[in-house]
Amino acid sequence: MLELTYSAGTIIVRSDQNFDLSLPFLTYDPRVDAYRCYACKYGELIKYLEKKKISYTDNVIKPIEGNIVQKKDLSLKEYQEEALEAWLLNDKKGIVVLPTGTGKTFVGLAAISNVRAPTLIVVPTLELMDQWYWRVKEFFDVSIGRFGGGYKEIEYITIITYDSAYINAEQIGNKFELMIFDEVHHLPSEGFRQIALLSASPYRLGLTATPEREDGLHDLLPSLVGDIVYRRSVIEMKGKYLAPFEIVRYYVDLNDEERKRYEELRKKFKKFFDELGIKLDSLEDFYQMILKSGKDRKAREALIAWNEARKLALNASNKLNVLERILEKHKGERILIFTEYNSFARLISKKYLIPEVTYRTPEKERIITMERFRKGIYNVLVTSKVLEEGIDVPSANVGIILSGSGSKREFIQRLGRILRPMKDKNAILYEIVTRNTSEVNVSYRRRRELLTGFFD
Repeated sequence: MLELTYSAGTIIVRSDQNFDLSLPFLTYDPRVDAYRCYACKYGELIKYLEKKKISYTDNVIKPIEGNIVQKKDLSLKEYQEEALEAWLLNDKKGIVVLPTGTGKTFVGLAAISNVRAPTLIVVPTLELMDQWYWRVKEFFDVSIGRFGGGYKEIEYITIITYDSAYINAEQIGNKFELMIFDEVHHLPSEGFRQIALLSASPYRLGLTATPEREDGLHDLLPSLVGDIVYRRSVIEMKGKYLAPFEIVRYYVDLNDEERKRYEELRKKFKKFFDELGIKLDSLEDFYQMILKSGKDRKAREALIAWNEARKLALNASNKLNVLERILEKHKGERILIFTEYNSFARLISKKYLIPEVTYRTPEKERIITMERFRKGIYNVLVTSKVLEEGIDVPSANVGIILSGSGSKREFIQRLGRILRPMKDKNAILYEIVTRNTSEVNVSYRRRRELLTGFFD
């Protein structure tokens, strides 16, 4: 007879007999005279034992006691039902990829309704923690806990931040049967992946609009959560479930002073890169450059020059002229302006008397600003990244990208903010790009990938 027990994020397998336990994920631990594996292998281990008809005592999962009653019908859309069905058919494991604004949360709620077991919902921000809390409370009569931002509640359904889940992974790893990872692309990072590895939860659901990561770590997701079981792209959803949209690009030039400075900086970092044969073709190349800059003065100076040149291109003063024309054209409509830097957002806010929402905006002020935008008191907001993920943004139909990192995720998140259907209004996303700079190549790549259906 085998005995399975949970111990600080691992499963200990003890036996008073000799069994064939030649599994690649099991390792003999002489400290306890037993075999041990990551808790995430719990389901795989059980399947193996049952296949081999090996008797065992299972003391791994110690679920939170309670029950769940559904208060109102979820009324899923067709694609949400398809996503849920695909997840169920994959042994209740896997990732659902749906564009921003298409109701990924409802797929998670449907999974909770189907499994009806203790559930841990992992989210990247406190705003998302609160949003999930009120959604669960709306549809279910169940004890709900929040963990993070001062809360330390463990209940039948618990919503926890990635940071808190990482810190407490060993303690909570056997208390929940279902885990839902919202914005699951955060999970593969070196720290956060421990949340999945140290959990014995047999059922796992990942939700995201963009699973791919620039560092390639998304390749770890199948082992942590499961394969992508359902995926719909922005192009597929356009017009029926998302607002019809178009993307318009405007080009501007650096002014004489900016151009002179840009060329000086470009020559400086290009000379250094050429001497060392660095091409910066990938994120890994850039990471190596950053590491090198910590020890090499010339490398540090080159990196500073590269960053300053990039900032000049992204914050080109002539972009404001185009911004003014767009604001005038769409006067009275609901507009979101996106920038890369807080300083550019602040400049726009002061110059045009537009409310700003950045990471520096106090929480109370941010809540008031968003509520006023929701009610139509404000029609225009300017932001630097903070509205791209984890905040319930009221509907807008015009987006203006003045500058950005160029990542696929950032672009699709920004596009998603204007795609919620609005009666008699199509969505339009403007890109304002600085000509003859690296920003042009980034913008072209985004457009090409979107039109070929790469973005999801």
